[in-house]
Amino acid sequence: MRRRPVSLRRASGLAVSALAVLLVWVALVAPGPLLGWSPTAVALLRLPVEGLLLVAGLLLLRGAAARWFAILFGLLLGVLLVVRILDAAFLTTLYRPFNPLTDWRYAGSATGLLGDSVGQVTAVLAVVAAGLLLSGLLVLTPLAVRRVGRLVDRHRTGALRALVAATLVWVVCASLGLGASVDLPTASSSTLALATREATSVRDGLHDQGVFAGQIAVDPFRDTAPADLLTALRGKDVVVIFVESYGRVAVDESPDVARSLATGTTGLRAAGFTTRSAWLTSPTFGGISWLAHSTLQSGLWVSSEQRYDQLLDTASSASRRLTLAGAFSRAGWRTVDVIPANRRDWPEGQAFYGYDEVYDARTLGYAGPGFGYAPMPDQYTLSAFNRLELERRPTRARPPVMAEIDLVTSHVPWAPLPELVDWAAIGDGSVFGAQAGKALPRAVVWSSPARVRTAYGQTVAYSIDSVVSFLRATHDDDLVAVVLGDHQPVSVVSGDHAGHDVPVTVVSRDRAVLDRINAWGWHDGLRPGPTAPVWPMDRFRDRFLTAYGPGTNG
Repeated sequence: MRRRPVSLRRASGLAVSALAVLLVWVALVAPGPLLGWSPTAVALLRLPVEGLLLVAGLLLLRGAAARWFAILFGLLLGVLLVVRILDAAFLTTLYRPFNPLTDWRYAGSATGLLGDSVGQVTAVLAVVAAGLLLSGLLVLTPLAVRRVGRLVDRHRTGALRALVAATLVWVVCASLGLGASVDLPTASSSTLALATREATSVRDGLHDQGVFAGQIAVDPFRDTAPADLLTALRGKDVVVIFVESYGRVAVDESPDVARSLATGTTGLRAAGFTTRSAWLTSPTFGGISWLAHSTLQSGLWVSSEQRYDQLLDTASSASRRLTLAGAFSRAGWRTVDVIPANRRDWPEGQAFYGYDEVYDARTLGYAGPGFGYAPMPDQYTLSAFNRLELERRPTRARPPVMAEIDLVTSHVPWAPLPELVDWAAIGDGSVFGAQAGKALPRAVVWSSPARVRTAYGQTVAYSIDSVVSFLRATHDDDLVAVVLGDHQPVSVVSGDHAGHDVPVTVVSRDRAVLDRINAWGWHDGLRPGPTAPVWPMDRFRDRFLTAYGPGTNG
């Protein structure tokens, strides 16, 4: 009877030791990004050089030195395991690895996005669970390494023999290039490579602060006199319309978007509009739309949260960057921003961008239901802007309006999808209440990748249809619109090797407005062809201000 507790205790100890070894092994060889169970299982068959170094260190050191070595090695290994997991998440959604210098700041944005998509309670629970998981790894990994250290200490002779044999195997496999694939060699050094990459990323990020500060300070339009800004657009209302997740994949692969672009081009032509389209390369992918917005507005490549914060920090300094909105404001336009997804104050809208008015979910007067992430349909957003600004006073009795309008119906999760209604019936949006519960719900849409891609195309098509319908219905003959995407959708739609290109279109009833950009070589219609020009998004501001300045060459 006395042997049973001892046997149970021994079995428990063996189980804990086995789990500790497994955790350390996974932390050493887990591929990044994690692509599924099969690649992960293959990766576990590799031999990590870092594991050899760990055992060698544990054999060389004794007592307190060995314990501290195990704890510090385990803490570093835990941090790198967390980074691998975050890399997988960022590569899946944003098509780039995690940046340890700045990306921790997205926790609040991720919580807000989840809350808008799946509900605040579910979002908070998901974020808490993720936080507990990552925190648990940071605690458990050092403990696991310490457990491995005790095993090595108790079996020093066997550990030494295993180390020598494993080292020989590693050298042979590395020399012959043996492995399951080029990306998964048997002789692994992925953890060292990851540590090197993260250290380099931090170093480059710190260096980039100085580089970007120099770029901010060089602004060819900062000292341009108001009389020399946007002279070719005087008296015209100008709207810059960002369509969320409107990327090249929508134009090239969605039949619903192809239909909307074709019928939209025909409808706008019938209404007297001329259109020119091309491509812009966005600094972001899958999300973080504000990087694209600030890039277009500032004429700088704002490709990280670090650069975004640094750019906006210059708002009160002598090196403040002139934005597109700021240029219009300086030239006499009333400037407004319409951001229906915002529910809190945004002082940067005035302090940096130069908007006279910022409309958000609290001030647009919407009384209907939300649709997925979008608190209101795009059609209502456009209608509210028209009511609050364009129709507020007769055109000749007010200054011209320049607005950035963000349309978010096409934001992930792309469900449920609203339908267009008669513009005269929109009112406060209550009319959309009749659509509540009738569209495919998020759970159904996300039941398969094919349905997700279809729903994505349908939401982008809805946004395009809303813009075209709005332009055709407006009584403002002097309205000029720049319609563009902010970034490509996440990789479940775009695929694993998609680029960063998004469509951009200039629309106007005044042919002279389009004549100013003939030199750009943009294509006729709403759909840019595969040979249409491709510009980095940061080039748009300078070329736009040049084209519509005192000269005639765009």
